[in-house]
Amino acid sequence: MKLILKTLKWIGKFLAGLIILLLVSGVFFRLFSSKPVPPGKLVDINGTKLHIRAEGQKNDLPTIILETGANSHTDMLHWIAEGLKKNMRVVRYDREGKWFSESSKDSITPEFYANQLHQLLEKNGEKPPYILAGHSMGGPYNRIFRDLYPNEVKGMVFLDSSHPEQWERLAQKELIPKKRINLIKFIAVLSDIGIRGLYNKITNPKTKNNGLPKDCNTRNLNLACYSGKVYRRYLKENSINDDILKRAGQASSLDSLPVLVFTATEQYMESQKEKYRNKGIDPDEQIELWFKMQKELKELSTNGKQFIIDANHGSIITKKENAEIINKEILLIAESIK
Repeated sequence: MKLILKTLKWIGKFLAGLIILLLVSGVFFRLFSSKPVPPGKLVDINGTKLHIRAEGQKNDLPTIILETGANSHTDMLHWIAEGLKKNMRVVRYDREGKWFSESSKDSITPEFYANQLHQLLEKNGEKPPYILAGHSMGGPYNRIFRDLYPNEVKGMVFLDSSHPEQWERLAQKELIPKKRINLIKFIAVLSDIGIRGLYNKITNPKTKNNGLPKDCNTRNLNLACYSGKVYRRYLKENSINDDILKRAGQASSLDSLPVLVFTATEQYMESQKEKYRNKGIDPDEQIELWFKMQKELKELSTNGKQFIIDANHGSIITKKENAEIINKEILLIAESIK
């Protein structure tokens, strides 16, 4: 019995020492590692510095504003921006608290982000008319912007966009499943104390093979490992998601505005399909319902077009060949409304 207690005590000391070593190493990594540098510039909007990347010459074509989805960032739209900036002005940015943008201390309303973006565009010297292009949750944010500033928006592009009624009609009922929230909080802490950054420094993990250039994925991996801010902002977006979707749904008509809807064919990986089947849910019916909701986005305008792209929710914008299809259609509507 004494031997067992002695062994347990030794194991406890070893584990405690290991934890202390990890914490100290993480703190040193955090203190002496360089903070990731934003690829764009920071613009102060009422005390909050927002990250913006504005490229391409201003000409007689509308300026296109690229809006990212939840837990996303400007690099995700790399190929869209690269393909369009040769012909028109392209603006992409991070909403407050996301990636390279600072968090706002203001109270958040569904209209807050549209108003903040409007101020950002004005301060950066951008002028309407605008074409708004939004991926995933970027679509609802754009609908709110257009509802508040209808005279400035001359076209809209939905990139496998979220639908205001998706949580009511699909099997998934929220942006982040409740069982994942504590895990995300834990990962945020590991990033805050430098352990994730230290781990990645030692293991040098491969970046995602999602079609984006390596430097885009490396930059965003480094930022996510440097601070838990990225994950806390994702949780914040989860908390306001229902209000954003509800407000977007109130912008029920886009009249005869030129509208492009791009829909990905692959909505679920096989593992997700299997989980649905185990719950008695037919994944094919879910996909069919998603396509129906995408068609409803097209029908918001009497001048809407829908395109089906052989891709998944992410690769519809991260693969260069998909971005080229999208950019070709965007340029066509830009030239028609200049």
